[in-house]
Parts: sequence; structure tokens; C-alpha cells
Amino acid sequence: MTTPLHPILLTVTERIRARSAESRAAYLARLDQARARGPRRGHQACANLAHGFAAMPEADKLILREMKPIPNIGIVSAYNDMLSAHQPLADYPAWLKAAVREAGAVAQFAGGVPAMCDGVTQGTPSMELSLFSRDVIAQATAIALSHNMFDGALLLGVCDKIVPGLVMGGLSFGHLPVILVPAGPMTSGLSNTDKAKVRQLYVEGKVDRATLLEAEAKAYHGPGTCTFYGTANSNQMLMEVMGLHLPGTAFVNPGTPLREALTRAAGGRIAAITALGQEPVAMGRMLTERSFVNAIVGLLATGGSTNHTIHLVAMAACAGIRLDWDDFQELSAIVPLLARIYPNGQADVNHFHAAGGMGFLIRELLGAGLLHADVQTVMGAGLAAYTREPWLEDGRLIWREAPQASLDEAVLRPASRPFSADGGLRLLTGRLGRAVIKVSAVPEERWLVEAPARIFESQAAVEAAFKAGELERDVVVVVRGQGPRANGMPELHKLTPTLALLQDRGFQVALVTDGRMSGASGKVPAAIHLSPEAAAGGPLTKLRDGDVLRLDARAGVLDALVPEAEWAAREAVLPDLSGNEAGDGRELFGLFRRHARGAEEGGTALW
Repeated sequence: MTTPLHPILLTVTERIRARSAESRAAYLARLDQARARGPRRGHQACANLAHGFAAMPEADKLILREMKPIPNIGIVSAYNDMLSAHQPLADYPAWLKAAVREAGAVAQFAGGVPAMCDGVTQGTPSMELSLFSRDVIAQATAIALSHNMFDGALLLGVCDKIVPGLVMGGLSFGHLPVILVPAGPMTSGLSNTDKAKVRQLYVEGKVDRATLLEAEAKAYHGPGTCTFYGTANSNQMLMEVMGLHLPGTAFVNPGTPLREALTRAAGGRIAAITALGQEPVAMGRMLTERSFVNAIVGLLATGGSTNHTIHLVAMAACAGIRLDWDDFQELSAIVPLLARIYPNGQADVNHFHAAGGMGFLIRELLGAGLLHADVQTVMGAGLAAYTREPWLEDGRLIWREAPQASLDEAVLRPASRPFSADGGLRLLTGRLGRAVIKVSAVPEERWLVEAPARIFESQAAVEAAFKAGELERDVVVVVRGQGPRANGMPELHKLTPTLALLQDRGFQVALVTDGRMSGASGKVPAAIHLSPEAAAGGPLTKLRDGDVLRLDARAGVLDALVPEAEWAAREAVLPDLSGNEAGDGRELFGLFRRHARGAEEGGTALW
């Protein structure tokens, strides 16, 4: 018997559908126009087409030259060997081309997209390019596919801004089928908890840099995604619950026979779902408002990255679907937290996968009426295929049912026994604007903080004040001038050890910022993505040192306890942005900063 959908899930979905009706209709009309023209290479002039197949193997060249009704698949990759998560992608194009050929089609490497590592750039000026790199990746994906030689696309990427950018670019060619192809997490090294302890000891001056580096190298030790549940691994969860991966692909380690088999299977599957085959699946029609509601539910049920309150909005907008933070808030109230993965627990993603992983999670959410089952995926109609997990049987890839019970309820639980009744993501509103807070990793006794503000305009200034002993008290650290228009909205993850140390010393501590925290933001209450941002004249410009702020995650309140008349009379003080206009490539992104939308609108400069 099919489980009835939760009424709030239906209400939110219908509200998104109604809100998006006009923009979605316009998007689908563009897809219809592109689809009606048929395989685009059939309309190429001879010189254009000859350029397109000039370097291909003779057999493939003959197929394209004679215009046979055989799919040509474009491969777009974010490979580089600096990112541990992307290093395994080096081998993928050859595997995929072979698998596509075995399926009776052909494939070409269409183009590469940039892929920066937030782990390398964290806390440096280069981090100010991070969010905008997502838009560049979307543009680069569109450029790769704009040659109009292709009937489908395989998009290779894993990490923070890369997957959202690939999806956004793919949706601009949404009349084509698209499959996302990941690389999987590295094997477990030094635990995330032990790594965090060493970081905090370093901030206290109790261990030296060599000790810190040794701990970091033991945590980040080989090919694959970092094992904590930050934005990169949240990406993989989302691609699965949205049906853009093959089932069970997200968390299989690189360098294993199963990983290679899944990669090759993606090549075979894309050849089957083009408009030239019997099972056409156009990406832009496949991803509906129900798909994005499912994505939000998956994010909430796993305690995923707050960065996706920005990325999901931007991805959905590329499909003509309009999300806002009220949607996240209402769904968070009904979606139980089913996973405890660091920083929301002690386990890493390998433990989550071993406990039952995505197949178990999706089946539980379907059974609780918290996912739309009737969505299209790259496997066809419905999410049922995603309740299974991949397996090699005598070297042959098969799918079997995911475990019926969690193999470790300290990591993954059924919907009947959740870690908490809600998803742990809250919307904060008040005099300072709208912000989000992730409370799933914050002890409940820390959900209410009322303390004087200390205002900064950089992470470095916060660290300097800490070292000078100026923050040894109850304090709300306000870091403003960190939004998309100000400096590209860098993550402020470098502040986590410092603020956590103050909190551990017994002080009431919170962070308020128009910037982002890492997808691994942890135990300190942080009101982030505050909108409108200070650089756009938001209320943060009226805040002064010493103003008492109230952050109440339970009530959803973020306010400055300043008399109304005094607040109204205050002049706005805009942040000083002169220090982030150039250097490390930032001078090339002035156009992005000037045109960037607010965080709740996806932080994008693309439209």
C-alpha cells in the first residue's frame, strides 16, 4: 500500500508550483523549441560538422559523418589532481567512451570546467572566488555543450560549487538527458572529532604547526571526497535523491572494482535515455518542483550543508522553479533527522554508507510519506530504484535491496526512531533581516544567546581580537561585509575553532554574518546568509559595538535590542570593501560582485 504524502509536503510543493508557474512555463517552452529541432548536429553546416568530428576515431567519425541516428554523448569533467575528490576522474573519460561504444553510441570529451578546493582556499583571499566559481562552472558547462554535437551529457564532478554549477549548466541544455558521475569518498583516516580537537589545541597554542599539519594529513590522506558531511558529500546525497545519479553511486570509494563498474554503467545508461532511444529522459523536464522538494527533504533528514540553502535555490531557478527559505523552514518542521554524520555526530560518510546508506534512507523517507515517489529519474519513473544498492556478483553489476534495518543506529535510524523530530535547519527573522541557522549540531542549551555585539569586517580581525583577549566574555561576533556583493561570500570556517574555544570556556557565544559558514559548520550557534547583506545597505549597517543581540533558534528570532527611535535615527555605515577588489584574481570578478543577487535568491550573478 502506498503511504499518503504528508500534508505539509503537499502544501509546500503546491505553493512552489504556483509561485513558479510563469517561469517554469517559459523554461519548458524553450526546451520544446530545442527538442523540436531534433539532434542539433543535423543542422550544422558541413564545415562546422567536419570540425566537430575531425579528431574522432574512424568508426565514430563515420557514424557522425553519415548522420546515423546513433547518440553522441558529451562528457564534461571537473578533473584536476589537486582536489582529492576529483583526482579519480582522470580515468573516467576513457571508461565512459568505451561503455558508450559498447551500448551502440559514441562519446566525445566536450570540455573541462574549473574546480577549486575550498579546503585549500579556506581563510584566504582566494576563497572570495569560491561561490562565483559555481556560476563560472555553469557557464563553462554551457559552453562545452553549445557546440550542439550532442544528444546527451555525462557531467563529472563532486565538490562544493562544482556539482551545483554542473547542474545549472546542464539545465541550460535541459532538452538533453544528463547523468552526474561522482568519484566517491576517500577511505576513513583520522577521525573528524580528533582532527577538530587538534585544531582547537592549536588555536590555544598548546600544539605546534607540525602537529597540526600531521593531524590534517592523516585526516585528508588519499583520493576521494573528504569524509565529513559538508557540502561535497551533501551534493552526492542530493544527486541521488533527485535521481541524477545511478542508484547507490554516491558513497562508493574510488579505486574499487564497484566504483569502476558504476562509472561504466553511467555510460551505458546515458546512451539508452536520449531522444533517439526508447526511454527518453530530458533533464529539464525530469527535474520538477517535486524533485527539488525531495532534495530539501534529503538535506534536512541528513543534517546536510547550509550552503544548499543557496545552491538549491540557484539550481531550481535554472529550471524555472522558485524556492525560498520559507520552504526550507516549513519542511524542516516535519522532516526527522535520520543521520548523525560529523559535524552532527561522530561518524563519517563511510560509516553512513556501511550502515545502510542512501538506499535505506530513501526507503525510510518514502515509507514516512516524506518524499514524492512519482518523480522521473535517470533510471525511469519513480524513486523505487533508489531504495536499492549496487553490488558486484561474479564481476557483474547488479542492484539489490538496501538493508531492511540500519546496521548502526548510532549513525542511521529509521523514521520511526529519529535522532530528532525535525531537520535542524531554522529560519531566523527580525530587525536584522532573514538568516538561516543549522541547529542539528548545536546543543539545545545553546539555542538562545543574548549578548553584546562585537562587529568585525574580516576573519583576520576576529582572530586578532581573540589573541588580544578582547573576546573573553559573552559575545555575539558579527562579521559583516561578507555577502555576495561585498566579496563573493566566502566561507568563514576558519572562525569555528576560535568561537568553539570561547564557548567551551563557559561564555555565551554566537556568530551573526551575511557570509557563509562551511558546510561542516558545527557546535557554535551561527546565524548565517543574513539578507539583505551589509554591502546592499542591509540592517547590519546600523549595528554598533555593544548593541545587545538576541538569537533564539527555537523561536526563530534574530534581533537587535535597541530602542526603536534610536534604531530609526541611526545612519547606515557601509563596510569598507576596498581591500577585496584585487589580488588572487579578484579583479576579474568585479562584474559578478556588482550584479550578484542576495543569498536567498541563490547568490548568483547569472541573471
